[in-house]
Amino acid sequence: MVAGLSTLYYNESMDEQISIIKADGTREPFDIKKLTYSLKRAGATEKATEETLSHIEHQLAEGMTTHEIYRRSFEFLDLAQKPIAMRYSLKRAIMELGPSGFPFEDFIASIFQEKGFETLTGQMVKGFCVEHEIDVVAWNDEKLIMVEAKFHNELGIKSDLKIALYVKARFDDLRKMKFNYGGKERDLDEGWLITNTKFTSTAIEYGSCQGGMQMIGWNYPPIGNLHDMILEARLHPVTCLVSLSGREKKALVEKGIVLCKTIHNNPEILQDLGLSDQKMKEVIKEIDEL
Repeated sequence: MVAGLSTLYYNESMDEQISIIKADGTREPFDIKKLTYSLKRAGATEKATEETLSHIEHQLAEGMTTHEIYRRSFEFLDLAQKPIAMRYSLKRAIMELGPSGFPFEDFIASIFQEKGFETLTGQMVKGFCVEHEIDVVAWNDEKLIMVEAKFHNELGIKSDLKIALYVKARFDDLRKMKFNYGGKERDLDEGWLITNTKFTSTAIEYGSCQGGMQMIGWNYPPIGNLHDMILEARLHPVTCLVSLSGREKKALVEKGIVLCKTIHNNPEILQDLGLSDQKMKEVIKEIDEL
């Protein structure tokens, strides 16, 4: 904890606790522990964390939105430690892969590929009762995994109990069948529900009670969540690059290029965007730093 900064903030003139507005429109007391956690999770040093918290402390005001706190934190970090700023902005960068969920499916497939799986996306798979469209199918010698990827491009939207119920029912139907992936007949070993935001508490409660389905959210479970998976795989979306404009990032995503790694391995991709040699060097340098 930074010296001189209390866990909860108070408006001294009104002698009341400062509240902030979350993405879903609800209010909650500003808790510095949450901001500290997100900064350190992004890899910020103790010094960078202290300086950012101090910067926010002097700008904090009653009714400020979490988005505004994020924006000011990011801008400050971007000046001090650009690679950390990019990691800090990772959640919003994933959302910018939208508005459709297809780039997100490709991104999830890439994470499994990095773990040594072969993958296919957008597969129609026959269950015992009906066919199901499966976002990602991943397999290796040991296991077959099918993934439902729930993408949201707005903060505050959660995957609720209804989603958990119908995804669990789909996996139950698929588990009654045999599949041929990797050149051999096999059972479905694991069904995963992955979302880029959060689950409601009732969805988590249901999933924990029922079992038979891996639930992965942005910060759920505490260890092995989506954020952890991305950092472990060292795969970052092109949308986290601050050296590219929104238009340029959109053009890349529309071409099916969702990973910084793809650009790094194939820098000629940037030429197709019409970037100058200097701009291309800046992009590659940013990816190297990340």
